[in-house]
Amino acid sequence: MGDENPIRTHGDYSKPSNEGYKNTIELPVGNNMVPLRSDTIWLVQNGCSFHGIWFEDPNQHLNDFLKLVDSLDLDGENKERTPLHLFQFSLHDQASNWLERLPTGSITTWEDLTTRFLA
Repeated sequence: MGDENPIRTHGDYSKPSNEGYKNTIELPVGNNMVPLRSDTIWLVQNGCSFHGIWFEDPNQHLNDFLKLVDSLDLDGENKERTPLHLFQFSLHDQASNWLERLPTGSITTWEDLTTRFLA
């Protein structure tokens, strides 16, 4: 009979794990998916960030974010997928916490994301 609660060492607790990780945004599946480049992620994180502070304008953040994404010159399938994928990198602090508290897979389209973000 297997031990339901095996003894864990300190080393076990220090190992990185994705257990418990959930992604709020469920990306559309496609055949021609372009992987995100690290410099693109860096550009979003540093050039278009939103922290959820009272004086920040969420509408302006969406405008700035979409300007940045439009500059990437994406093809048809990736026009929906890439903004969804990149948006989470534009959020920091309270805004990032907000996104992580949403149910897993609860956002599947850009309209879902913008509606919830602006609410």
